[in-house]
Amino acid sequence: MTGQLSIRPAERRDAAELAVLIDVASHGFASWLWYGAVMKGTVDTAFERGRAKMRGDEPGAWRSAILAEWDGEVAGMSIAYDLDESVRDSVAQHPVIEPLLVLQRKVVGDRFIDSLGVYKHHRGKGIGRALLEWEFAAANGRPVSLITESYNETALSLYRRNGFAEVERVDAVPLSENSKRHDWVLLTRNVS
Repeated sequence: MTGQLSIRPAERRDAAELAVLIDVASHGFASWLWYGAVMKGTVDTAFERGRAKMRGDEPGAWRSAILAEWDGEVAGMSIAYDLDESVRDSVAQHPVIEPLLVLQRKVVGDRFIDSLGVYKHHRGKGIGRALLEWEFAAANGRPVSLITESYNETALSLYRRNGFAEVERVDAVPLSENSKRHDWVLLTRNVS
């Protein structure tokens, strides 16, 4: 496996790539949420909504993102920010979001990795680990936390190998009656 890895802060022009990678990281959960804007008639596609969201200035958009490039090709990304007290007052816009907010409220003050995703053909190259290392440095000694699905063994293995421990689980609200049942798993790593 030869190739050169570089990591850089995202730019606003990376919004479309970020939207795709967020959907990869969330196994389609993001595009499912974004589809609400299609139903309201404000956009034509879910990814148009995702791109617009990533172009914004709020936490979780392009300013909160880093991109990993492998030989000049975007291979993965991480979106993280400091989880502040405002999450305590956040109101879920849809019932599927409430369990995630419940878990986020337990780690106020942490560096929170909202999304971390690597394209499938770039996995196994150390890109996920490199993105985590960047986030550990950005945490400046504070804990780093994230949430993933209980069935995502690949992600859980990566996080455990990099020092994360499970803090709590909550039942996920199914997206539909055919959705895979799972828990949301809150993981934290004390960096210091």
